[in-house]
Amino acid sequence: MNDMVTISRAEYLMLLAAAEQVSDLTAYDRATTRIAAGDDEMIPGAFANRLLEGESPLRVYRDLRGLTQSALSDLSGVNRVQIADIEAGRKSGSVATLHKLAEALAVTVDDLIH
Repeated sequence: MNDMVTISRAEYLMLLAAAEQVSDLTAYDRATTRIAAGDDEMIPGAFANRLLEGESPLRVYRDLRGLTQSALSDLSGVNRVQIADIEAGRKSGSVATLHKLAEALAVTVDDLIH
């Protein structure tokens, strides 16, 4: 047997908006839980905008961590010139190189790839 209910468009739109709000709140709760657990971090808007504008992720995360190319080189074991080449887009870096850089910056390799 089909149980059907008819409601007005206004009531339907109100229920739809409420469902979207619940979905947003659930996503917010998941994000804050991940941040509190240390599984994720918040990136300041200025740095996020640089990433969205297409700037080298390696440069953005290096700046976010307050490191010079030389300091990142010391932490990662990757040659400073190679870091400069990756940041400038002249080279992409091997998987091993990106792994070393990501580990030194406490990000994932995916974070360093456009």
